[in-house]
Amino acid sequence: MSLYEEVNKRRTFAIISHPDAGKTTLTEKLLLYGNLIRSAGTVKGKKSGKFATSDWMELEKQRGISITSSVMNFPYEGYEVNILDTPGHEDFSEDTYRTLTAVDSVVMIIDATKGIEAQTIKLFKVCRMRGIPIFTFINKLDREGKEPFALLEEIEQVLDIATYPMNWPVGMGKRFLGIFDRKNKQFVQFNGNEEETYIPFAELENPAYRELLSQESYQTAAEELSLLDEAGDTFSLDDILAGKQTPVFFGSALAPFGVHTFFNTFISMAPAPTPRKSTNGAISPDNSDFSGFIFKIQANMNPAHRDRVAFLRVCSGKFERGMTVKLSRTDKPIKLSQSQQFVASSRDTVEEAYAGDIIGIYDPNAYRIGDTLIEGKGNFEYDELPQFPPELFKKVTAKNVMKSKQFKKGIEQLVQEGAIQLYKGHRTDANILGAVGELQYEVFQYRMKNEYNAEVMFESIGERIPRWLTIDKIDESLFDERSMLTRDREGNFVVLFKNDFSLRLFKEKHPDIKLVDLLETKRYGQIR
Repeated sequence: MSLYEEVNKRRTFAIISHPDAGKTTLTEKLLLYGNLIRSAGTVKGKKSGKFATSDWMELEKQRGISITSSVMNFPYEGYEVNILDTPGHEDFSEDTYRTLTAVDSVVMIIDATKGIEAQTIKLFKVCRMRGIPIFTFINKLDREGKEPFALLEEIEQVLDIATYPMNWPVGMGKRFLGIFDRKNKQFVQFNGNEEETYIPFAELENPAYRELLSQESYQTAAEELSLLDEAGDTFSLDDILAGKQTPVFFGSALAPFGVHTFFNTFISMAPAPTPRKSTNGAISPDNSDFSGFIFKIQANMNPAHRDRVAFLRVCSGKFERGMTVKLSRTDKPIKLSQSQQFVASSRDTVEEAYAGDIIGIYDPNAYRIGDTLIEGKGNFEYDELPQFPPELFKKVTAKNVMKSKQFKKGIEQLVQEGAIQLYKGHRTDANILGAVGELQYEVFQYRMKNEYNAEVMFESIGERIPRWLTIDKIDESLFDERSMLTRDREGNFVVLFKNDFSLRLFKEKHPDIKLVDLLETKRYGQIR
């Protein structure tokens, strides 16, 4: 098979949603269809003892939430599928944002009982910024929820994107009978279990379905479907691939119902890998030279081996285990001898991979998030991954001074993988951790104890507004507790302002000192 054909078999997508909308449950069903698991677990699987395959960290199982991105690779109906299941919790949005740089499309899950929620809006905006095609799955039709037309209107008004219902629900909750599959022109009947009955539209007039057709919810849905056909938006695959229209599917991940139909339709419509922007222009996925970038680093996925895995998105060419590539940041060669593909924490050695694939490579403490690996002559880097300034800050110390070695190693590795951000007090050399939300500290504390045998203590310095300085030398007397002077892990000066008033006052007093907002800076670590 040619390189072009291999690339066009790839479907690489992320699943995003607000917490508890059913994201990980849907992922489990897709793994079931890919024959990777025999029975699907749920995120909240404490009673049954069945936990989601995509939740590999022990804390995820205890808390019943997904708090780290996980990757799943499997073949399906002639395609090679790469699913990235992202954290729904907003405290881990930075991990999700980075993950979205590694995909070609997104499945957005909306809870039919709640509609569009805050985290969904945030993640949607990131997708819109990058022009990622978005496919919408409206979940939990087996419960009473908002009316379908109201949900479509909400998507269009709140997210400012056109919708096209690929199917249409017949009732909901206890009245739920199934869906009209508009694409395949069939009625998919809900039987109250995992079996679905497929009835072509042309056969619905058969007397055998008289009872179904006589039900009020069926008649109402049939009228709504007729209205959609006459007055609804026109389907446009070009608009979908441009991120201007979202195809909408109704169903239930837990039941499950409508998931198989959704997945088959999605796979046939979702884009294969496309060219990627770099400092050397757009790089085509069927370029014969291998290249890719690291969007995530994870320490201790296998605690017994204390390993570090770098997650690499292959962007062009063919990856082969044992190949030697160049790390563009250092211009040094590196041999990729240990490579894996994943189902969450389960791994298999991968011998080859193509553009669109997500693989794990052993990290000998050489990689950073955003690094580009390339084969062949020349040098370039893929577009910088987004970085976000933290909002909460806490000083951290080891509870037991005898564990200082483990404490230092734990901080170093967890900071490198992007789990949390580290700042050093300029005068005191204190370790200050920055995070987007409180849960990040809880996960940090848990992992330090369980993975590095180092218990930690926190001292909060509250919410702060970080601003970077563009100079190498500074008059320390200009700063105090309201404008705390620190250094980031790259050695750049960072001022942590107590509030907006402190920031404005400093600007007025020292107009000659340039303060940089990280959100306005293209390249983190190169503030100067």
